[in-house]
Amino acid sequence: MYLALLELKAARGRFLLMGSVVVLVAALVGIVSGFTTGLGDDTISALRRLPATHLAFDRGADSDQFARSLVDEAELDGWRERGDVEVTPLGVSIARGTTDRKVEVDFAAFGVEPGSFLDPGAASGTVLSAGEPFGVVVSRQLVKDGVRVGDTLTVDRLGIELEVTGTTGRSSYGHVPVAYLPVETWQRIRFATPGTRAADVRPPNQYSAVALKAGDGVDLTGADRALSTRTVTVEDAYAAAPGYTGERLTMTSIQAFLYAIAPLVVGAFFAVWTVQRRPELALLRAMGASRARLLGHTLAQAAIVVTAGAAVGAALAAALGLAVGSEVPFSLPAGALVATMATVVLVGLAGTAVTLRKVTTVDPMTMLGAGR
Repeated sequence: MYLALLELKAARGRFLLMGSVVVLVAALVGIVSGFTTGLGDDTISALRRLPATHLAFDRGADSDQFARSLVDEAELDGWRERGDVEVTPLGVSIARGTTDRKVEVDFAAFGVEPGSFLDPGAASGTVLSAGEPFGVVVSRQLVKDGVRVGDTLTVDRLGIELEVTGTTGRSSYGHVPVAYLPVETWQRIRFATPGTRAADVRPPNQYSAVALKAGDGVDLTGADRALSTRTVTVEDAYAAAPGYTGERLTMTSIQAFLYAIAPLVVGAFFAVWTVQRRPELALLRAMGASRARLLGHTLAQAAIVVTAGAAVGAALAAALGLAVGSEVPFSLPAGALVATMATVVLVGLAGTAVTLRKVTTVDPMTMLGAGR
């Protein structure tokens, strides 16, 4: 270790250059990880908040289920007749509206039954109520956009007026903040024809899905066959959110390439460094240094450079997260940051493996003779 530190000090310019590259790679990995998590949360946080175990969609909806699936009243009643699951309908659609204070917002309308296990409650104001069918509880992002309790939110092109009665925590779907409203009102929004008086038209009793709370061992497959539905876990339903799968594939691919770059860069540097100092290694071997000691010497240098670089890179990624705040979908929890940087260190040290053979095969007699 002493010799490793002496070499780090003597060639500090080279090691600082290599460390700077590791810092940039580690920071990039951390930033990409933060955007991956943040974009995922911004796409499916409303689905993650659902206190359900499964969602039953129409059997014919194989993709984009929330947009294409329509479950009717008969299928809902069929699920309710089962005594081994809790059942409630769920409606999901995207809408746009304007408040009476001229604030224009996009929102994801989540239709739920007031008082059901999908009812989000309210952090402020009042909760959804069956006695107030046009009441709506908005998420924190809509409050940030300028929507306030007491506002009247008019759905564009339909003229449906929603009274903002309460607010709830952060919740979004497809990068759009969520507004929770009674499922009957959601049906009017989902099935109304623009230009008509939606309040005077009775919408069909259909829903995007049936939310289920099912315990272990419940035969959901048999119920699907009998009711012509297709049941998936809530986690599997994340893929039905718009853009979720493509975003995760893109960001994960970038992260994987960065993980591949780290060992190549570190390995190339230490391969060149080992070749340049082979005379010194040969001298150490001639003085009685064991191969294990030389290996430890090389790995110690690599560990110091890679670990220090990853630590600085982690600090940069965390600083970026604090700087952007809530302006962009960026989320980098401490646990995820530590895991990401640990992976960078491991793959970086793996890159030094290409130099180990050159260290262990140094021939002291040949190198000393060649130096005369």
